[in-house]
Amino acid sequence: MKKLIFVPVIHMGADLGSIAEKAAERGISGVGEDIWQRHTKTILGFWQSIAGYFETFDAKGVKLYQDGMIADKELGARIIEDGIKAGSINFRILSDLLQRGAVLVRTEDFKLVKQEHDWFIELSKARTKIEKIIVYLRYILVKGKLLKKRDKYVAMRINGTLKKNETGVLFIGANHDVERWLDKDIGMVELKDKKKLIEYQRGFIHWDRRREKFDKLAGYLTLPVEREKQSANLRAS
Repeated sequence: MKKLIFVPVIHMGADLGSIAEKAAERGISGVGEDIWQRHTKTILGFWQSIAGYFETFDAKGVKLYQDGMIADKELGARIIEDGIKAGSINFRILSDLLQRGAVLVRTEDFKLVKQEHDWFIELSKARTKIEKIIVYLRYILVKGKLLKKRDKYVAMRINGTLKKNETGVLFIGANHDVERWLDKDIGMVELKDKKKLIEYQRGFIHWDRRREKFDKLAGYLTLPVEREKQSANLRAS
């Protein structure tokens, strides 16, 4: 039996690299500074809950798969170090697990990750409303196919490197659908309900109309994982 712990994530500003500042500017202009600050606090609380779970996790021999991770070994370690310097809790968790015996696995294809990153760069550089709409519409046309290619590639990497009786941990954006392509002999444990993460992401821009629902979802995201009922039988052999 193979086991994969699935951590659907919401990226912090520190995880977004060169587009982080533009993302924050767009967020503030879209929902207002007060709501954006609440959102930022929720994301921080989410990551603190994930970090708390892994503090006592037996990491020896566990294989780590990370959203956007295009390398392993020394280069992978440098990528993680740079992420930590930028303030990423996600990468800090990875570093801690590696120090306790986990193994980093190259998870993604460089070309596919670069294609998506280039689209975000182009979106962030658009100045006028018309330019933003044009770039966004062009991105929408390729987004689905690009995401599918990335998900299939990540699943292929997990299927090919996670061996019998081994445990892996996958940190990946909630909108990904990697599990669809995983081998049937991989049992999954979902630390957070990705459907709720997606609902939160889509709904927080309408916070003023759905305040009660938004607050409940924010509360769920920041709840310590230990208090939740985890299920290992999402898919078992």
